[in-house]
Amino acid sequence: MAAAAIADAAVTVADAIADANITVSTLASGLRVVCEHVPGALSVSAGIWVGVGARDEPAELCGVSHFLEHLLFKGTARRTALEIATSVDRVGGDMNAYTAKESTAYLCRVPATRLALALDILADVVTSPALRDADIESERQVILEELSMDDDAPDDTAYRLFSEATFPAHPLGRETGGAPATVERISADAVRAFFGAHYGADRMVLAVAGPVSHDEIVDWADGHLSPGRVASGELCREAPAGPLVPVAGEQRDTEQVHLVIGGRALDRHDADREAFDMVVHALGGGPSSRLFQKIREERGLTYSTYSSSSCFSDSGLFAAYAATNPEHAVQVRTMIETELDLLVRDGITADELDIAKGYLTGAFAMGFEGTGSRLERLGSSMTHYGRIRPIPEQVARWDAVTLDDTRRVIERVLSGPRVRCAVGPVEVASLLA
Repeated sequence: MAAAAIADAAVTVADAIADANITVSTLASGLRVVCEHVPGALSVSAGIWVGVGARDEPAELCGVSHFLEHLLFKGTARRTALEIATSVDRVGGDMNAYTAKESTAYLCRVPATRLALALDILADVVTSPALRDADIESERQVILEELSMDDDAPDDTAYRLFSEATFPAHPLGRETGGAPATVERISADAVRAFFGAHYGADRMVLAVAGPVSHDEIVDWADGHLSPGRVASGELCREAPAGPLVPVAGEQRDTEQVHLVIGGRALDRHDADREAFDMVVHALGGGPSSRLFQKIREERGLTYSTYSSSSCFSDSGLFAAYAATNPEHAVQVRTMIETELDLLVRDGITADELDIAKGYLTGAFAMGFEGTGSRLERLGSSMTHYGRIRPIPEQVARWDAVTLDDTRRVIERVLSGPRVRCAVGPVEVASLLA
């Protein structure tokens, strides 16, 4: 058997084994438990996903999900914040969390022998946070500092303004961390009420990846998470509608101009999503991409340029980014738009499609080398899709994409209205006109 065939066979077998080791259970409370048995792993990663995020907040409470994410580590009925941090540090583990538009996740990775500690801390923080007035006030200042730090980063500011223009007057366009004005006003009672309304077992996913027994995890969850409260708050999500704001930005004293050009794209359930993955990669997904080659390698006009996309339950966005010196801003903006227009006119090439398939499937496979990346797949997939898409199925969906598929999705997405955003020492309206 040729070496390439041996390698392909090895990947196929490994993929099948990996998915065979994933088990899912739904408990009577609605809590979903998903485990991936990873034999021989020296670490175990555990996480609890809560199906509520920044888009689910009333406008007056913008930032409350992120506020809660911070507060859950400030102490519980059983542990102080220092005890939580010390317990994880003492075993060489790490604990983290993040807030997204449609979910909030709490994660812990520890040596495999310390799984019980990780589970106990996770259950403690998501079911019994202290949410004391004093802690809320002190963490409010931390979050305001975080927002100030983000505002000091012009690329973050450009993406924030771009999102607001892509989804004007819609929760998807709001900053995940909130705005200083709303964070300053959120009351302790409002934080506690939001927690009580949304942090129920029926809105949670417990995911574990490592050398673990699914049945043992389910037994533990039944006693520590499943009897918990049921979410009483409704998730009232409406798809974004109405026009985009075509030009956005901010003139400020920076060394570079940060450009973001894009628009609305596909939701996560769209059948053309894999085809759009190919287009995004061809445009700016790696060193061989059009933006990288044309703007950086051939012209030397930027250090950082790339494209990206984000998918939500009922919409999405795509963006092309570049940072450049002010004297090159018009030229770089024109080059980005030219590449978008060329995609609309001609599509991607067969070679670009082949490269994108190889990159996406290869990176996908390499991403499973650690329990942390396996955990992220388990938790986010169960939260957003209600299932774990088998690895061979996902690879097959990428492999099945044709040039006709990419032309169709380009027409659907890239030929639509665009948002042009710039942050830097330029007059925004004239640069983007």
